[in-house]
Amino acid sequence: MREAANGKDDAALARLLRFVLAARVATLGDGDILTDRDGRTMPAASTVLARALRDGLLRQEAGRLEATPEARAYLKRRLAAAETPFAGQHRDLAGVTVVQDGARETAVMNRLESPLSGIARLKEKSGEAYLPESAIAAGERLHADFTRGGLQPRMTMSWEPRIASRQKGEAGAARELSDTALAARLRVARAVEAIGPELSGVALDVCCFMKGLETVERERQWPARSAKLMLRAALMALARHYAPPPPAGGPRAHRWGAEGYRPELGR
Repeated sequence: MREAANGKDDAALARLLRFVLAARVATLGDGDILTDRDGRTMPAASTVLARALRDGLLRQEAGRLEATPEARAYLKRRLAAAETPFAGQHRDLAGVTVVQDGARETAVMNRLESPLSGIARLKEKSGEAYLPESAIAAGERLHADFTRGGLQPRMTMSWEPRIASRQKGEAGAARELSDTALAARLRVARAVEAIGPELSGVALDVCCFMKGLETVERERQWPARSAKLMLRAALMALARHYAPPPPAGGPRAHRWGAEGYRPELGR
């Protein structure tokens, strides 16, 4: 019962703050009735009004109420708290390790935002994952480089003013790309070359253009369930590109010899 009462008080406080913020300055009349400059009124419970004044959310001077900057911050926190349970239903959070400026850091990733989220949940008949974690990570890395390189097609018109340092007669858009974007585009090109022309198309469709497997099969006129097999082969090749296996027989040994250690052939 106490939690329900606190919830009602919080809701009443939020309504009070929104009214005063919209009015900028509200007049407190008899019976704790607030009135704005346009004549709109709102009843305010004395306990809620006292709480707002005590917590520094409102300030009162000669019967006039004005919201403080803390009032807006309070409403933002309340809105964020109200949205969190709903947003949590659409998240699958997992800890991941990322490399930032050469250092490994721990981060939290929402797996449902991954272009491979649905495919990552596929299972073999034995119950094992259809794609190993290395293949999923390779696809997400390709997507990240594709995004950093600015290679996504623009679906809407941009109304932002164009800011360019290029002068007439100079090189085109490539000159205006940042070093980070250029490096990302180079990594994408190398990845596509490593996958090969037969498999790179399905990897780009799924990982970068966010297409479903059925869409890929329909557009490419492939048999049913063939895109899944092609994607697996593409991502396995991509994983080997990003993390090449060690050479057969272990690492190559290097031997150093002093000058003249090679035997001389007789003449």
